[in-house]
Amino acid sequence: MDIIEKTRELGKMIQQDERYKAYFMAKDKNDKDEDLQALIGEFNLKRVDLNMEMSKDEKDTEKLKDLDTEIKELYGKIIANPNMEAFNDAKNAMDELLSQINNIITMSANGENPETCGTQIDCSGGCSGCSGCN
Repeated sequence: MDIIEKTRELGKMIQQDERYKAYFMAKDKNDKDEDLQALIGEFNLKRVDLNMEMSKDEKDTEKLKDLDTEIKELYGKIIANPNMEAFNDAKNAMDELLSQINNIITMSANGENPETCGTQIDCSGGCSGCSGCN
């Protein structure tokens, strides 16, 4: 079996993981939540308005302040939505799984023993010579 076949096998295993299933279930609930989607749409339109106002030579500072306030309020409502909270939790768990997988692959490619290398790359803060961060 070659490396690509093994990678496809890993992909199938990922799709059987509870974190994967929870992520896609939460994503589906978000997509079907009409109130949440309306808030996201309004948020995106306000961001476009803010960008347009910021690109003007003569900016209306009061309008910029109002748009910023509206955007922050909309963002707060989006984040407080129970479906968005569940989605963020599920996404974080999925991201952590993928990070652990990536770290093992990266460390193995750098010569570490795949059986004993950790799932976290120790970071000293200096990035020279390190390709471990996602």
